[in-house]
Amino acid sequence: MHAIKNDKRTIRSWAMFDWANSAYNLVITSTIFPAYYTIITTTTENGDKVSFFGFRFVNTALSNYALSVAYLIMVVLLPLLSSTADYRGNKKVFMKTFTYVGGIACMALFFFKLETLELGVIAFAIAAMGYIGGVMFSNSYLPEIASVDHQDRVSAQGFAYGYIGSVLLQIICFVFVLKPELFGITDSSFPARLSFLLVGLWWIGFAQIPFKNLPAGSPNHDRLRSKAIHSGYQELATVWQQLKQIKELKRFLYAFFFYSIGVQTIMLVAASFGEKVLHLGTAKLIATILIIQLVAILGAYLMSTLARYIGNVKVLMIVVVIWVGVCFAAYGISNEYQFYTIAAVVGLIMGGIQSLSRSTYSKYLPENTPDTASFFSFYDVTEKLAIVIGLATFAFVEEQSNIRNSALGLSVFFVIGFFLLINLLRTRKAE
Repeated sequence: MHAIKNDKRTIRSWAMFDWANSAYNLVITSTIFPAYYTIITTTTENGDKVSFFGFRFVNTALSNYALSVAYLIMVVLLPLLSSTADYRGNKKVFMKTFTYVGGIACMALFFFKLETLELGVIAFAIAAMGYIGGVMFSNSYLPEIASVDHQDRVSAQGFAYGYIGSVLLQIICFVFVLKPELFGITDSSFPARLSFLLVGLWWIGFAQIPFKNLPAGSPNHDRLRSKAIHSGYQELATVWQQLKQIKELKRFLYAFFFYSIGVQTIMLVAASFGEKVLHLGTAKLIATILIIQLVAILGAYLMSTLARYIGNVKVLMIVVVIWVGVCFAAYGISNEYQFYTIAAVVGLIMGGIQSLSRSTYSKYLPENTPDTASFFSFYDVTEKLAIVIGLATFAFVEEQSNIRNSALGLSVFFVIGFFLLINLLRTRKAE
């Protein structure tokens, strides 16, 4: 079965996958889980230290190590799996597999308490792997279901569906967290654990719509040959050889890698940082993250407008400098109002730097290149590796000192990224 391009029903079905899985990103990555995890793993006897299979860790460092390992595994697996799926024409099978694995892992978090720490951390990492894999295979459908002139609109439709779906479930979970007495809930851990269960059910349930209507894939051959196993890695190696010949693209990718270490890490650790340093509580963290999402949309629009006047690279340089300021501000934070101010700034620059980075990378691609998918696969792997290094570094510094120093330490990556952008600007303007 092949998709008819620009078919409204197929596109709506594809967008529903974002509706389904974005709930994971908001509830598990950004709001309820980080707050719940930090609260239950901080005790009067051991402080913020926990035992994981007999090894002692700082609680938030452990969760960041777990997430880092999950991303590293996916960096290794995705080129192989995407190559196999393209070759066999069965990418929907992989999309389903990652969705069920991720959704079931979220549901397993319902049983997560301090005494089941190992189960909880492993389920948390597996859920991340399910999300990463599902998104990658979902993204690969875009050129199959939409012609080039419609891809921006269709991509935006998926983003909108994801935003609406995730916020809707977040509000439902918010009601349980804020008003447990309305439902006769007396166990203080139950609302958060119920939220994790609902995320898994929501994710798997709504994913049935794209599973039913999307094509299986576009097979290139009838059977898998042994050499296809390596083609995903060979593809990345080929792209790297091409990158070496394109000076501007290579220099931008270096800069992107370093500042992405900071950006992606801050986005993933913000809720845990707010709870650990200021003890804000789940309700305030949820409200803050929702506001950040709204501000991020405004930021993306403002920065794309500014880029038309002064150029992409100069805007990125300005934003990276602001990120350095965020790191120093986080280090010295002392009350919740300062946290809200920093969160608003993060929201403003978060959406902008992500959207502008992708479009800048696209501008540097060779004209009429037939393998843009390969180039963007390399871009995606670069970003995932940045997350691995960022989370591991953040966790290591916290283990050696404290979480404030971890935040301050991220400024080093932004500074390196800034000077690499200067180097890029000297080579050639982005526009």
